[in-house]
Amino acid sequence: MKAIALCVLACAWTVSTARAGGDLDAFLQRDAFGTIKVSPDGRHYAATMPMGDRTGMVIIDRKERSFVSKATGGVGSAVADFWWIDDARVVIAMAETEGSEAMPYVTGDLFVFDVDGNKARNIFGRQVDPGMTDRYGPATQRRDMATLIDPLVDAPGEVLVAVAPLNSTPHTRVERLHMQSRQTRVIATAPVSRAHFTVDAGAHVRFAEGADERNYRKLFYRVDDDADWQLVNDETSSGQVVSAIGLSAAGDVAYLRVQQGSGPDAIEVLDVATLERKPLLRDAHVDPYAVLYDRDGRTPIGVQYMDEGVRNRFFDEASPMARTYRALEKSMPGSAIDFTSFSRDGNLGVLRVRSDRVRGDYALFDMAARRADGIFRSHEWLSPDDLPRTARIELRARDGVALQGYLTRPPAWTSGAMPMVIVPHGGPFGVFDEWTYDAETQLLAAAGYAVLRVNFRGSGNFGRAFRQLGAREWGGTMQDDLTDATRWAIDEGVADPARVCIYGASYGGYAALMGVARDPGLYRCAAGYVGVYDLEAKHASNSRYADWARHWSNDWMGSRSSLEARSPVTLAGSIKVPVFLAAGGADPVAPLSHSRQMERALRRADVPVQTLYYDSEGHGFVDDAHRREFYARLLDFLADHIGGERADPADVAQAQSRSGAPSGNSGR
Repeated sequence: MKAIALCVLACAWTVSTARAGGDLDAFLQRDAFGTIKVSPDGRHYAATMPMGDRTGMVIIDRKERSFVSKATGGVGSAVADFWWIDDARVVIAMAETEGSEAMPYVTGDLFVFDVDGNKARNIFGRQVDPGMTDRYGPATQRRDMATLIDPLVDAPGEVLVAVAPLNSTPHTRVERLHMQSRQTRVIATAPVSRAHFTVDAGAHVRFAEGADERNYRKLFYRVDDDADWQLVNDETSSGQVVSAIGLSAAGDVAYLRVQQGSGPDAIEVLDVATLERKPLLRDAHVDPYAVLYDRDGRTPIGVQYMDEGVRNRFFDEASPMARTYRALEKSMPGSAIDFTSFSRDGNLGVLRVRSDRVRGDYALFDMAARRADGIFRSHEWLSPDDLPRTARIELRARDGVALQGYLTRPPAWTSGAMPMVIVPHGGPFGVFDEWTYDAETQLLAAAGYAVLRVNFRGSGNFGRAFRQLGAREWGGTMQDDLTDATRWAIDEGVADPARVCIYGASYGGYAALMGVARDPGLYRCAAGYVGVYDLEAKHASNSRYADWARHWSNDWMGSRSSLEARSPVTLAGSIKVPVFLAAGGADPVAPLSHSRQMERALRRADVPVQTLYYDSEGHGFVDDAHRREFYARLLDFLADHIGGERADPADVAQAQSRSGAPSGNSGR
């Protein structure tokens, strides 16, 4: 695909050529755009755009290929999602970022942004109060939180929203919001707390799914806007979580995602007249990854599965959209494809193309002409052909549990064992490593390391039973899985046994320190980034937040009395290899106190430890200079102990000159 150059106003980026070894900029440089969607009349694109310490929104004239307007929130704000509601307006859902390793926190604020203006107007959320100020400027008396359910493109001036009060176990209601007056009209009230809703092809609310304070989930259905809710599934009696993903265009059947007693989740068909369910789709290995929708954006037509690549399966292979997808798959083998949006007539669609070596390229697909014209190419300074592929791997844990993961070898690798970094993911529950472009993995591979990412038990994508195997196994069998994967890599000749380190962020930081505490002879070093190291303190913090969070902590972390023995801060004496810790002083997820306490415990045990702390950073560094400093330090740390490439000295000097003085003892 030929890329269209859209960098004509304030979005200029520096195009560089990737160098061998630790070229930080090649992998840390941000793309100009995030998600791109086309307007109903096909004349404009709306796109998210990184803008330093926040993510904003831009409108682009499609034919002129020029910027029309832009909008952004305050420091740390982000566009969580957005929807074209007519030819000239976009509704934006705002979020706040707590760091690069944290999911953005959706604030419940909705704004409308006009194509011909440079200012977004609040339509739900904070109420202006001239006597008050906050991070968003003047204003901010809160009321309820809103989530857009449907943009109601056929009802100009209104949108359908889910509204929840600001409390720990909110009961949600559905309202039609008039954007000009900000007045609302209640359409439905959920029969369960913390609910979200599913609409039919006519934007009528048909399903509500939520959870009680013990986190047991229920699904309800109603025949029409005036009918009572009917219980479809109660997890406490069925032992399954059942979720609605949408209804057919005719509205006579619904499609459900259903957990199974063993193995991955299934897709079932629900007859809405009788509430009888029948199996439709189920993969042998993995859960449904994403839902594919028809051109109306409401009607599901199939699902994607992520395993060794991304595979599409359709409810009706003979449908027009299924045939379109199949034709595109043939023209772009080895890629994951989907559509972000369509014009009102359904003829123009924004096509997104991804792979293990492409973050996300965008093209405008003409359905009638069957032609794709490039809109934007991600990380265009890197050639996908120069990046190493990511291979799916399988192994058995010591107790026989099947594990899956991904291995990325250095681009220059031809044969033989390599220095290796095993990178446990964060979360940990329900999160999973994916077959996607991962900048950190590519950076480490370019520095000469084999990179192993393992979906240990507790991870998502492999069904309820596999996830439940991780319950209360922090530092237990979840950790054993990482150990077993490391030994598998050594036995298979992937990793040089004398040159293996473990590194991770958030829960991955915890797992890195637990790895060297439990198996000090297996690894040569460990690096923990914004990690949680005192589980008892984390449990207490969760429990203060809400009853459901306390129950979650008991169910998934374990009772508080059991956590001291599984906390790295109490096991520092067992660690015999050097450690690198990095954290932020504004981190609400893994407070800096965890890393400082870990550092003190290591120093008392005479363990060599380096640190990098920035008081201004949250759960993962956001400032570009701080990110460069962190990865420069990480590459140097790994090079010292297992011998890969160091960061380019010019990049290191640039990062240090711009980052300012980190807090705490760097220990370099």
